[in-house]
Amino acid sequence: MGIRDIEKMEKMGNFEIMERIAGHEQVLICNRPEVGLRAIISIHDTTFGPALGGTRMQMYNSFDEALDDSLKLSRGMTYKCIGADVDFGGGKGVIIGNPKTDRKPELFRAYGQMVDSLHKRFYTGTDMGTEIRDFTHAFKETRQIAGKPPEFHGGGDSSEPTALGVIYGIEAANKELYGTRDIASRTYAVQGLGKVGFKVAEHLLARGAKIFAADINRDSVKAIADRADALDGEVEFVPLEDIYTVDADVFVPCAIGGVINDETLKDFRMQAIVGSANNVLASDPHGEMVHERGILYAPDYIVNSGGLIQVADELYGANPDRVMAKTRSIGHSLERIFDISKEKNIGTFRAADEMCEQKLELRRKMDSMFSAGGRPKWDFDN
Repeated sequence: MGIRDIEKMEKMGNFEIMERIAGHEQVLICNRPEVGLRAIISIHDTTFGPALGGTRMQMYNSFDEALDDSLKLSRGMTYKCIGADVDFGGGKGVIIGNPKTDRKPELFRAYGQMVDSLHKRFYTGTDMGTEIRDFTHAFKETRQIAGKPPEFHGGGDSSEPTALGVIYGIEAANKELYGTRDIASRTYAVQGLGKVGFKVAEHLLARGAKIFAADINRDSVKAIADRADALDGEVEFVPLEDIYTVDADVFVPCAIGGVINDETLKDFRMQAIVGSANNVLASDPHGEMVHERGILYAPDYIVNSGGLIQVADELYGANPDRVMAKTRSIGHSLERIFDISKEKNIGTFRAADEMCEQKLELRRKMDSMFSAGGRPKWDFDN
């Protein structure tokens, strides 16, 4: 945070700041100019356990923008943790800086000290603009780091459980729409062949499905074509702008967010949306539009929670079998959400939030029964 940002905060006044962070338990702001660290950690809710959420690094236009991002993302993590049935709350860290030029060991060691000062209320790891190696430096200052590489007793790459969560989500959507979880009999439009999207495409091809694929990276396109030949699957490539209008059954967004919007819905003909991308809906009204048109939307924070499940599991001692068993429950959660949506005639994005809010309220009532004795301290260090 720069001097102007600090001056702006002072002018805002305490009450205005409190209004901005209302609904959050704690917001920590760090300024370490000697190493170039300007960061914010927002802890939204710790009803279920300590806050868990990644730390991203990016350039923000202002302190306000960075604060709003951390507040919004930490709230989303609370719902994601509840939806994934892991005993953690929601938190998020943002580091203000250019990830191409400002990332350095000293900065992440200082950030590790910041995380450690929260006394096990917040566990974090990689997110947009940061990498695992950054957090090996933070790990020297705190044990509140998750998503570590195997050599640091972590679970390593979480793209496989994330991709499998998408597959289980597709199975749930197919059952809801067609009465069977079978994948081979349907077609899929896969947007994005990155680390997760590529694995999703592989799983679909291995199950005998035809996919339409779009990606800006030519190497990824060639690689999935080679895999299709090896797996005897079928893949058809389409231009990026045409992926929304292909004649497929299920849209599988695995790249950027906000792709379901006024423009893309104009000629959208697919019957379901199930993917790993975050914030697929550009806004809540677009979720309502999807619901009114009878398109089945599998809420993204439920579908893509396989990676979160692995990261959370690591804090108990990495166990791949346990991660995979829990990831399979993603399909069951979606089935419940689809049922709520039908029972109340509300969009599935609202049904997912409602399911999580009910669980949160029930937990708060349970905790209130034992408030006199207090809850046990969290201790996941291993």
